[in-house]
Amino acid sequence: MKMACFSMIIIGIIGFLSIVDAQLEMGYYAQSCPKAEEIVQKFAHQHISNAPTLAAPLLRMVFHDCFVRGCDASVLLNVTQASGNKTEKTATPNQTLRGFGFIDSIKSLVEAECPGVVSCADILNLAARDAVVTIGGPYWPVATGRRDGKVSSAKEALKNIPPPTSNLSSLLTFFGRQGLDLKDLVVLSGAHTIGISHCPSFTERLYNFTGRGFGEDPKLDSEYAANLKARKCPNPKDNTTIVEMDPGSFRTFDLDYYKLVLKRRGLFQSDAALTTGVTAKSIILELVSSPLEVFFEEFGKAMVKMTQIGVHTGSSGEIRKHCAFVN
Repeated sequence: MKMACFSMIIIGIIGFLSIVDAQLEMGYYAQSCPKAEEIVQKFAHQHISNAPTLAAPLLRMVFHDCFVRGCDASVLLNVTQASGNKTEKTATPNQTLRGFGFIDSIKSLVEAECPGVVSCADILNLAARDAVVTIGGPYWPVATGRRDGKVSSAKEALKNIPPPTSNLSSLLTFFGRQGLDLKDLVVLSGAHTIGISHCPSFTERLYNFTGRGFGEDPKLDSEYAANLKARKCPNPKDNTTIVEMDPGSFRTFDLDYYKLVLKRRGLFQSDAALTTGVTAKSIILELVSSPLEVFFEEFGKAMVKMTQIGVHTGSSGEIRKHCAFVN
């Protein structure tokens, strides 16, 4: 039995590695900064153990980074007086991102060990993976060798990050631009199992679905909608109240998000959209009827695929000294 389990693990690892971009490498820093991945892992384990709710924002940050100019850490760049350019951080979808200080702290530790060697893009990807693993979520191999981008645009973030009001067709368009397919969309949406939101991201579903100042989304369970109105978002513009996307289980990486979506209790329109397509819904049904390990494996594969979008390697990009500023 132990031998069979070991064989399954090996097969799973081979499956992951078969989709790793040839430009990236496992253990890329083995010679140039051999302790890099250990530093990230130790920091993540220590701090996420004390603040587990930070895992979701870090995972979200990777998603928002990779969908704009590829996985180049452009989402980490600050606006500077010299350029005056509004960076991705300032775009509406990114104004609720958290975890920038977490990444900066890791970068400082890695820079002290190996100055100018390890990219912010790699640190972000390693940190997000290690944070998810720390809370008991799936593991996926992170090939490294990414370099950091030098351009960050709020307009591009607005254009490329799917809004929570997206329908299935729009979601497929957003994901298709990045080389991701329907299964990737459904599986990566499972990250909402540890997600939180704020009222303005979904209250049109509660108060103004018709666009004429009234009406509730008929795709939203009425009892769930009433609870959101009464207890969470009596003020639809409240941008401070935290709303769990997987109520009662938002600290646990499990299948409950999908079960809620099937009950018409997905928080966003984009969550509800996953049940409007026959194939998308069948993927969800297959996931919820399978062992949790199946979801973990599929999620890991989708993350490996997503985190290779538009990477800078070789002489492209740079290794930033500080993640918030280009050199």
